[in-house]
Formats: sequence, structure tokens, C-alpha cells
Amino acid sequence: MKVSLFVPCFVDQLFPQTAFNMVKVLEKVGCDVHYNPSQTCCGQPAFNAGFWNESRTVCEKFIHDFSDYNYVVAPSGSCVGFVRNFYSDLFDNASLHNECKQLQKNTFEFTEFLVKVMNATDFGATLEGVATYHDACGALRECHIKEEPRKLLSMVKGLELREMNDCETCCGFGGTFAVKFPDISAAMAEQKLSNALATGADYLISTDISCLMHIDGYLKKNNPGIKTMHIADVLAAGW
Repeated sequence: MKVSLFVPCFVDQLFPQTAFNMVKVLEKVGCDVHYNPSQTCCGQPAFNAGFWNESRTVCEKFIHDFSDYNYVVAPSGSCVGFVRNFYSDLFDNASLHNECKQLQKNTFEFTEFLVKVMNATDFGATLEGVATYHDACGALRECHIKEEPRKLLSMVKGLELREMNDCETCCGFGGTFAVKFPDISAAMAEQKLSNALATGADYLISTDISCLMHIDGYLKKNNPGIKTMHIADVLAAGW
């Protein structure tokens, strides 16, 4: 199974180990993983800020960078959701229309690719403790990913998964929302952590680094005693 790896901006710049762990997991399940070093952003930040022409330029590059028609796998429901749901707004009836449609079919978020395409859930991971799971908005609402991460986490040895209240509620990041409305954003992170801590969890796990980065920023300031982890790092733990 040939896989082209897309590494989102936050992972590339701030959490590269998550990308390496994703490669480890994909290779363990038998994937032939390829990485195009010329890749950049998917174009979402400019699009969400209203700069559609500038975003289109970045998205055109993304389409060309992943034109090999392999599966494209990314550790981010937000980026995958943007490619699947909003590239059509930029390339409908354009010269790249067909290439865009093919890319949208080939692009998968990491956990859904493992469960739905590779039919794999047990990677021999071990992580002792209690965890709770945060449903990131992009993964849940744009990619309809709900059960896949939970299936994977249920197979991690030593890990007990406890659901928190309002697990589907936004963490408060929302890209530029956190910049435009910092007080509201921080309050939403506080509520998310309050619900997570009420479960007695040692770890707060999600599919999206952007959510985890936002929550971890609040954690480092207030030190409530819980650790954030991307699910790729969890699945690579202990082996």
C-alpha cells in the first residue's frame, strides 16, 4: 500500500515527533510511506481568513505535490476536512477540477485510514494510565470521524479510556478565532480541561495537534496535572 505523507504546519514546525511516529505506525501495518519534501501548507489559514486568491495559489501547489494518486494520509482532521470539503469551492470547473476531485477521494485522516482502509486497530502499543478523548471539530464535523480513534485507543495495553462530558465541544482554538477572541478561547479551553480532569485522566488525547497545542498552552500556564498526546504518539508508545 503506497502512502504519501502530508505533515501539517503545526506538526512540521512544533511537533515533528508526531510525524515520525505516524510513519512508524503506517510502516508497521505494511504501508510504503513516501514524503515529498517540497510540500507546504494545505491552504486553510488563508482561506479561513478570507484570502481565497492567495489560498488558491497554495492549494494548487498542494494538488501538484500530491499528484501521484497514492493515498494521502495526514495526522489532522482539520487539514483533511479542508481538502475534502472546501477545495471544490476553489477549483470547481477550473483546469485542476479533475485532479482536485481525485485528491479529495485519496486524502484520509490518520485514524480513519488505519481503521477503514487498512482494517488495523492493534499495533502493540502500551501506555499505562487513564485517558480521555477530545473530538476535534475538523475530524468530527468535517470528516465524520468518531469511532475510529476510540477503537484504536481501546487496543492500547494498560490504557483505560473514560469519556468526558461535552467531548464533542470545541476546545476554543478554531484557528484565527483564538487570535481574534482570546478571552473566549481561553475560557473554552478551561472548560474543556475541567471536563477532562473530572474523569481522573492522566492523558488528554486527540487527532489534531492544533487542539492539543491550544489546550497544552493553558495547561502550562495553570499546571492542572494532565498530559496532552496526539493519537499517533500513543499508538507508537511502548515499542
